[in-house]
Amino acid sequence: MWVHVAVGAVYRQGAILIARRHAHRHMGDRWELPGGKVEAGETAKQALTRELREEVAIRVTQLQPLVEIRHDYGDKRVLLDTWWVTGFDGEPSGAEGQEVRWVPVESLGEFRFPDANLAIIEAIRAQVLAGC
Repeated sequence: MWVHVAVGAVYRQGAILIARRHAHRHMGDRWELPGGKVEAGETAKQALTRELREEVAIRVTQLQPLVEIRHDYGDKRVLLDTWWVTGFDGEPSGAEGQEVRWVPVESLGEFRFPDANLAIIEAIRAQVLAGC
């Protein structure tokens, strides 16, 4: 069974918002793009809007599809429905106690992400090179 996850590539002034996963979670202590599981009856867009409000305390005002990634970790299979978030209200913070930070797009490779996120990072780089 695939777990459908809505992911936000939250972009501001050449940087992407990343968050550190809690140690007890799958792929704990790695960095990730914020987001979460799409619940029954939700669209990915609705789930992402909800998750970004709950997880990093921002209200999305502008987003568009970026890329869909399927990845099988062996113990877990995920569909990462990733959205490019270029408009939001509020200043992001770790609303669930997680560390968050803005990272220049060219520095994303310096952080350890779950394997499924690597293709998303490449899509982000391509989007930025294309002029977002």
